Amino acid sequence: MSRPTLVTGAAGFAGGHLLDLLSREGHDVVAWHRRGSEPTRNLPGVRWQVVELLDKSAVARAVEDNRPQAVYHCAGAPHVGRSWETAEATLAVNALGTHNLIESLRDRAADARILIPSSALVYRPLGAPLGEDQPLVPASPYGLSKLAQELVGSGNPEGPIVCIARPFNHFGPRQAPWFAASGFARQIADIEAGLSAPVIAVGNLAAMRDLTDVRDIVRAYRLVLERGIPGRPYNVCSGRAIEMRALLDMLLERARVPIRVVPDPSRYRPNDLPLVVGDPTRIREELGWRPEIPLEQTLDDLLSFWRDHAVAP
Repeated sequence: MSRPTLVTGAAGFAGGHLLDLLSREGHDVVAWHRRGSEPTRNLPGVRWQVVELLDKSAVARAVEDNRPQAVYHCAGAPHVGRSWETAEATLAVNALGTHNLIESLRDRAADARILIPSSALVYRPLGAPLGEDQPLVPASPYGLSKLAQELVGSGNPEGPIVCIARPFNHFGPRQAPWFAASGFARQIADIEAGLSAPVIAVGNLAAMRDLTDVRDIVRAYRLVLERGIPGRPYNVCSGRAIEMRALLDMLLERARVPIRVVPDPSRYRPNDLPLVVGDPTRIREELGWRPEIPLEQTLDDLLSFWRDHAVAP
């Protein structure tokens, strides 16, 4: 019998979209989620399991039971801004949780290939596109935790086979509203439904970010896992940056009612970087990946998602 594909963090944002992709392609998938993040969708070929990554024994038992051939390690603490207040938990989940998974795979499925989705925030901030050879000097607890995750994963010569993706900002339907684009879209949908006053509170709109649809991101994850050189990081990005103010303007153009924008100092992050943009040359030339979904379609899909979830009084 063929061995399954494992997706950790499968109830999360990127993990959920990865499940969509793998299910459509007919994969046998084991989907891990933590208690409290219960799955809301049943997909063909997907079996759900509750596994706490910080419980080393539980991870070992689950790996022993499944012996996966391929692993997409999408679980982790995802929020950059909140990592300043939750640094210890962020480091524990992203570094220690990865350690527990890697150790269990080494002892029970050493020939498995595992994809570690790291982050663009492992790099030293620069005012130019970031290539994979740029210095690794994280500027936040989140970035530090993702660099630790990479090092934990790549420091095991006895297996498993570790592949590394460094995604830049990604967004799309089903993203939590504490991320900028999704938060804007949710506020617009709530205002249209009469649930909120016609005002959007914003943080730093001058920041520029390299944005890619999450559905393109998970296609890249699959390519890096299947064809990437082990231990060689691949930026997953568009190579273009958009100002948050311009992104909000594009969403407001799609709004069905007039909306006023007001600044909210509580939404500003410590050490918010003015520009984060990547160089996608390596993944484009070595693996043939490039984004396919236009920004306008992602915004339309994001707004549609939140409109479907806004309930008018």
